[in-house]
Amino acid sequence: MPFARKDGALCANEVPLAAIAAAAGTPTYVYSWPDVARRYRHTASALRAQAHRICYAVKANANLAVLARFATLGAGWDVVSGGELERVLRAGGDPAKAVFSGVGKSTADIDFALKCGIDCLNVESASELRRIEARAALLGRRARIAIRVNPDVDAGTHPHIATGLKESKFGVAPAEAAALYRQAHRAEHLQIVGIGCHIGSQIQAPAPYLAALDALLALADSLAADGIAFSHVNLGGGFGVRYRPGEKPLDLRALGQRVAAAFAARPGPPPTLLVEPGRSLVAAAGVLLAKVEYLKPGPGPGQPGFAVVDAAMNDLLRPALYQAWHRVQAVKAVGRWQQWHIVGPVCESADCLARSRRLALAEGSLLAIADAGAYGFTQSSNYNGRPRAAEVLVDRDSFAVVRRRETAADLWRLERTV
Repeated sequence: MPFARKDGALCANEVPLAAIAAAAGTPTYVYSWPDVARRYRHTASALRAQAHRICYAVKANANLAVLARFATLGAGWDVVSGGELERVLRAGGDPAKAVFSGVGKSTADIDFALKCGIDCLNVESASELRRIEARAALLGRRARIAIRVNPDVDAGTHPHIATGLKESKFGVAPAEAAALYRQAHRAEHLQIVGIGCHIGSQIQAPAPYLAALDALLALADSLAADGIAFSHVNLGGGFGVRYRPGEKPLDLRALGQRVAAAFAARPGPPPTLLVEPGRSLVAAAGVLLAKVEYLKPGPGPGQPGFAVVDAAMNDLLRPALYQAWHRVQAVKAVGRWQQWHIVGPVCESADCLARSRRLALAEGSLLAIADAGAYGFTQSSNYNGRPRAAEVLVDRDSFAVVRRRETAADLWRLERTV
């Protein structure tokens, strides 16, 4: 467990969270590197039955220190912007292990990716394919591409993070993908290297992935007669993790075994499996540390009170955006146990990080909002003129501030009056 109690106080590995708060202040994101590395190794072990590459989804947690550590593990990369690709490079990541997804790649994004020599551009529309071909011709390059297929598979997840249904903006339908592959096959400046999909996030059973894989392999079979072959099959990411009690994480070993069996049943050498996990590697390895500023009584007898903390929806957007549920613990229990809504100072009714949590709190208490290592800091903003939180990386019995807290001056550093 990356976060556990020692002598009644909550710690990150061997480091008391209170010590981190004393050094770095609050709100602060705290990440346990040993837990991230353990989850990466578990994913690799679960998929060991076939050749594979783990392309870490940078959008989940893009801190340079985290990316640099992933690079030492030999990770590949899933990026969705030129900015994310630049981060990978600055962290020492290998662009030849990167795939570039997203429906709105700009000309600058495409040029940067081609010049860096990334492994694959995941194409999401006919217009994008034309643009990639034109830019590759202009730059004298041959763009390595895959088509992101939208297999119309219901991943059984929140509508805001379902990406594989036909009404989604992502990818193209199998029939259109077949036409685009045939077009790319004839193009001088395009090289087909893969086929892929991404059907959503927080998927907790192998079945949706296997349905998507069936669709990809059926399309691959239909293109074989045209001489079109694929060196990799990309199943995307979205591996479910446990946020609420009773939720079950995705059984990666079961998925890996089923994918290996599907590959083994086909003629010829099996393709390399690409996966794009983000949340499953970093979510549980992070907490958001916050301090209770005020305690307000509830509106009536027996109703939860309000614990007003110094973290807010601009720091952790997931509860407001997805109605996401995060465990909350007091770093050290103080006072009597009762029900609290955990709310922030932002002037929005949606600024509620957790509802009806039984906690023993006092003003000044530290709270740890759990499972915040993914889509926490990367979705944060300066709404209400709030500087963004610090980030801390823990490695066993030591810690380092890997992103300083923003100051008020940082908020207007790029602006000028006219």
